[in-house]
Amino acid sequence: MSSDEAQLLQRAKEGDPAAFAEIYDLYQPPIYRYIAYRVDDTGTAEDLTGEVFVRLIEKIDRFTYRGLPLLAWLYTIARNLVADHHRHAGQSVSLALGEHLAADTTDPEEAADHTLMRRRLASAMAFLTEDQRQVISLKFIEDLDNEAVARILGKSVGAIKALQHRALAVLQRALEA
Repeated sequence: MSSDEAQLLQRAKEGDPAAFAEIYDLYQPPIYRYIAYRVDDTGTAEDLTGEVFVRLIEKIDRFTYRGLPLLAWLYTIARNLVADHHRHAGQSVSLALGEHLAADTTDPEEAADHTLMRRRLASAMAFLTEDQRQVISLKFIEDLDNEAVARILGKSVGAIKALQHRALAVLQRALEA
């Protein structure tokens, strides 16, 4: 955690509304993207993202630095909320790839191919474990490097590489089938 983040957290623990606003501005976009790729509805993604930050406010006094950045804690809250959402909805956890990966073309054939590939990829993601899904999401959707993903997930860089390798192999087999 950087000294700036540590100071920001200290201000938030002291109840500084500006600190909470700064945390929200910094971390809302990646948390929203993380959630939006896991639920099918934009409204649900917005609600769950809001709930992540409500929980941050409610539990900031219990946050203790354990060598991981604040974003890692927020991702953990988000992951748990998404799991609860799917459990209560009776759905399996899936990667929603809807409008987030819309085709940048006006050619109907290319758009149809893009839509078909998106659907195939979303189906293939169902074969991944939750850890594999998280690594793929953080690496390829959030565009984070192995070290950042390792810090966020509390794993070693080697474990992240192994999870990524296995996930890509599973996706390749699922897409070839």
